[in-house]
Order: sequence, then structure tokens, then C-alpha cells
Amino acid sequence: MSQADNSETRQCVSCGINIAGTNAARFKCPDCGHLIFRCSTCRKQSNLYECPDCGFTGP
Repeated sequence: MSQADNSETRQCVSCGINIAGTNAARFKCPDCGHLIFRCSTCRKQSNLYECPDCGFTGP
């Protein structure tokens, strides 16, 4: 994976904004382990997210 490809995947899974250089959370999906990124706004608002690999949803 090139560096350009890596930066494209660093988007908030809830709202889709580019999280590079922001105070975002990075964690693994509880079901499948896929790496998920969430921006601070979506975390604070408890917006739902869905894992793009397995479909797991969380607050």
C-alpha cells in the first residue's frame, strides 16, 4: 500500500471527513479487527458507525 493509499483510508467511518492531523480515535472493530477511524466530533456526539468489513455497528 502506498502512502497516498494509506491517507485515503484515514477517514472518519461515521461522517467521512479526512482525519489526518485531527484528534481522531483509531481502534479495531470488536468483531473482525478491521482498523476504524472516528473523528472527535462523531465520538462526542456518539454517532453510530458501521465497520466497512463486517457490518458491525456501534455508538
